[in-house]
Amino acid sequence: MPENASEVTAAGIARLAGVGRAAVSNWRRRHADFPKPVGGTDTSPAFALSEVEGWLRAQGKLAEVPLRERVWQRAESHPAGTAAALRQAGAVCLLVRERPDAATRMKGAQGTEAGEAVGGLFERHFGGRFAPGAPVDAELLRGAAELAAGMGPRQAYEFLLGRYLDANPRQYTLTPPAPAELMAALAGPARTVLDPACGTGTLLRAAEAPHEVYGQEADPDLAALAALRLALHADPAAAVRVAGGDSLRADAFPGLAADAVLCHPPFNERNWGHEDLAYDPRFEYGFPARTESELAWVQHCLARVREGGTVVLLMPPAAASRRSGRRIRADLLRRGALRAVVALPAGAAPPYGIPLHLWVLRRPGTGTPASPHLLLVDTAGSQDAAPGGEKAPWQTVRATVLDAWQSFDRHGTTEERPGVSRALKVIDLLDDDVDLAPARHLPPPAAAGGAAELAGVRDRLAATLLRSAELAPAPPGRPSPPAGRSPRSANWPAPGHWCCARAATAAPAPTAVPPCSPSTTSSAAARPAAPCPRGRPGRSRS
Repeated sequence: MPENASEVTAAGIARLAGVGRAAVSNWRRRHADFPKPVGGTDTSPAFALSEVEGWLRAQGKLAEVPLRERVWQRAESHPAGTAAALRQAGAVCLLVRERPDAATRMKGAQGTEAGEAVGGLFERHFGGRFAPGAPVDAELLRGAAELAAGMGPRQAYEFLLGRYLDANPRQYTLTPPAPAELMAALAGPARTVLDPACGTGTLLRAAEAPHEVYGQEADPDLAALAALRLALHADPAAAVRVAGGDSLRADAFPGLAADAVLCHPPFNERNWGHEDLAYDPRFEYGFPARTESELAWVQHCLARVREGGTVVLLMPPAAASRRSGRRIRADLLRRGALRAVVALPAGAAPPYGIPLHLWVLRRPGTGTPASPHLLLVDTAGSQDAAPGGEKAPWQTVRATVLDAWQSFDRHGTTEERPGVSRALKVIDLLDDDVDLAPARHLPPPAAAGGAAELAGVRDRLAATLLRSAELAPAPPGRPSPPAGRSPRSANWPAPGHWCCARAATAAPAPTAVPPCSPSTTSSAAARPAAPCPRGRPGRSRS
């Protein structure tokens, strides 16, 4: 087999044939002519793609391998790794977007010519910050060019990148598109947007038509893939600048003053640079404890936004209440930097088991008075409020958050909605804990339906009682009330008089009972009921 031939795993064979992995295992056991493994491990063997395709066709289990599957299998078996292969495929997609005839020219390109074209594109777009990876696979580039011409450059690269991320679910923590769009909407329109922990670029891609996009990612492979993704998504005239490296220890944009910063920082990082950054000027609100890496990211983002610029971060709920961070939270409140804390429903973003928070901050401007209020929004209980206990639609969560924030941002306060949102005075939060969890400070929600619902229940109950009186048989010797009229309107005795009459009628004749007799400890039933006072409801007296 040629050294650079494509390989495929059992999962890939199942995907090609449209069957489950158990079926592939059965084929290997039952068919002696099934292709033998050419690599991999005992638990995850790899097979030659050409041999697998030939066997599937011979068995009538495959008519033709789709182009996108062939390109993916080629990328997955690249000798330098899948990430390096996606760099090359993404560069070809970007080349096809710039020059639609590149797909035709790439068909006859050899390895050297194709490598020069990809390398020149990386140099032109990213200033040599990323290399296309070696060796260059000409067959992969030709397939990627054909795929980009058929599906569209952006869609082709999104398919390949999505397949790569699905194959490595535990390696990367991704921001789902829906929370990313909500964070971009909270930040508002901005010409310059930064994400200092950009991952695959989801937050930057959600920004509303920025002119300049800045991103930094600690993983160099992910940084290169994010750069290609953003370049394919952004307007051709927009500047995309993505760098590799740790933003806290090695900031790639130290002089940047962006209009908005969006960030989903890593949570619970102990090795974030606590020993090396003690005197860093970015920490003007206080030096975070070793366990407060999220507050270090908050201050880094505030240091890279202009005065009056907006910062939106996805935060763990513990960052709003841990005692080790109370002094920094208090200073953020006193100086008017922290403007809103939003509790999202559990499952909105990883880790999916806890309800994460959104922090909305504004860098205080010189001479600008600090905001006296903090907006607190809790959508974590929206699942309980949904009918049948089902999860509330994300659009409901998004509308709730944006309505509260836009009103608060415009007027400095907002109408209180019990259990959902309120604007709380900062002075009321500056206690010993400085706990900013929204659920702690929101009044409980009103009963379902409120006063109008209670009035409706009362009317229905009155109608039911009236109907019951109409259907009940009249006592002996008493006329039945006419239909549609209550017993009282039919000249029945008033309730008190009726009670007295029943008690007087039912009581037996009085008998002499010796006092203190053990056999007659209760004499209430033997005594006649006293007549009721005139005009007051009667009760038998004992």
